[in-house]
Amino acid sequence: MKILYFAWLRTKIGIPSETVELPSGVTDVGGLVDWLKTRSPRHAEALANSKVVKVAVNQEHVPYDHPVAATDEVALFPPVTGG
Repeated sequence: MKILYFAWLRTKIGIPSETVELPSGVTDVGGLVDWLKTRSPRHAEALANSKVVKVAVNQEHVPYDHPVAATDEVALFPPVTGG
């Protein structure tokens, strides 16, 4: 699974992307985000307030109960504002 980080998430975690094995038992976006928090203190800090972290699976915005698969590309990013 490819994980992409954008904006301040990228800065806080310190990497733009990573490839991970989908852990057994992780079946949806919420479970994935919870698992990512355990990867390092930087991940935990960046994802601490997951209510502000938006997610796209295979380039489509999805809710946290959306299923994930080992072949998915998952992008995490902060809320986007325009102006």
